[in-house]
Amino acid sequence: MTDTANRSPAAAAQDAPAWWAVISMTLGVFGLVTAEFLPVSLLTPMAADLHVTEGLAGQAMSTTAVLALITSLLTATVTRKLDRRYVLLSFSVLLIISNIIVSMAPNFELLLAGRILLGIGLGGFWTMAAATVMRLVPQNRIPRALSILFSGVSAATIFAAPLGSYLGDVIGWRSVFLLASLLGVLALVTQFLTLPKMAPRGRASLRTLVEIMGRPRMKFGLFALVLIITGHFALFTYVRPFLENVTGVATAGVAGILLGFGVANFIGTYIGGALVARSLRMTLIMMPMIMGLAGIGMVSIQGAIAPTAVLVAIWGMAFGGVPVAWSTWITRTVPDEAESGGGLLVAGFQLAIATGSGVGGLVFDASGVLGVFTIAGLLLVGASIIVTLGLRTAPVPAEQG
Repeated sequence: MTDTANRSPAAAAQDAPAWWAVISMTLGVFGLVTAEFLPVSLLTPMAADLHVTEGLAGQAMSTTAVLALITSLLTATVTRKLDRRYVLLSFSVLLIISNIIVSMAPNFELLLAGRILLGIGLGGFWTMAAATVMRLVPQNRIPRALSILFSGVSAATIFAAPLGSYLGDVIGWRSVFLLASLLGVLALVTQFLTLPKMAPRGRASLRTLVEIMGRPRMKFGLFALVLIITGHFALFTYVRPFLENVTGVATAGVAGILLGFGVANFIGTYIGGALVARSLRMTLIMMPMIMGLAGIGMVSIQGAIAPTAVLVAIWGMAFGGVPVAWSTWITRTVPDEAESGGGLLVAGFQLAIATGSGVGGLVFDASGVLGVFTIAGLLLVGASIIVTLGLRTAPVPAEQG
């Protein structure tokens, strides 16, 4: 047994939880996810200012997601010899630079350049986030620490969509992105003050990712996950045009409905945790089914504001349980390679975000927002059926044969 006095700060955290460092990681997630989702609430004014269609403006989401996907697969390998503290700080710096570039972009091309930098920061930070938090607290505090980390996502959902929509109308969409850069500064300073030095662990490589992908449950599970997140982000990216053009909601009303989505999503995170404790399989099945039926329901009652607001909240609550359930699934499926498995999970999410917002934009330009919502709703229902038919959720032994 190594004497406590000779242990590194990161190792010592196994005895004394570094909660301020966990909070700094949560702030990083909050800032990155807020920046990623801001185009959802600002899509209409961004498109008008940059003289592009709303479908093309939606590619600001898909571009970020594509770079986040690539980065999530390469981060562990490229940074395997670097102190984790400095790698995480670098990704937070990219968040700040990205938002400043977007806020000043005179054209769509420069805006995409800023979103590319965000994708790199987002994919890298997210890939390392869970594994870093697990090093900051003792084993028995990990569930609590991870729940704090994921609360940053829910908080960003509450903040980015409704507040972004409201502030965009008051101070302009460019100023909203400039404010988002200040969130990045707050996260960076907090991380600089609280994160300990953390030497890299393991021998991460692309070969490890390939090996994990080859395990029995992974391909099917990741395929189902991509379908679910694709459907969700096809809805989420174009929810403002739906509310404005189909339901006829004014800007203030859009902010209110999106606030309802965010609050319901925050609540859904905790409901999802409780449901996972009872039955992971049922949670994985129920959430996309509820989301899909909510999307189809919005198309069916087009024009009715109150029922649409209720369905948006139900959809948000159901999605709150999705990251919790699938993160639990990955830890049960590849318990011996949690960091690399987490990287694949992030890659799956980002591939789906890129597909949902990108293909959704093409459908939007071709057949309007009703076509996007109809296809996305059916995709989510289909994904739920696929999970029902083939996904296994029982824990896998840590040692693979």
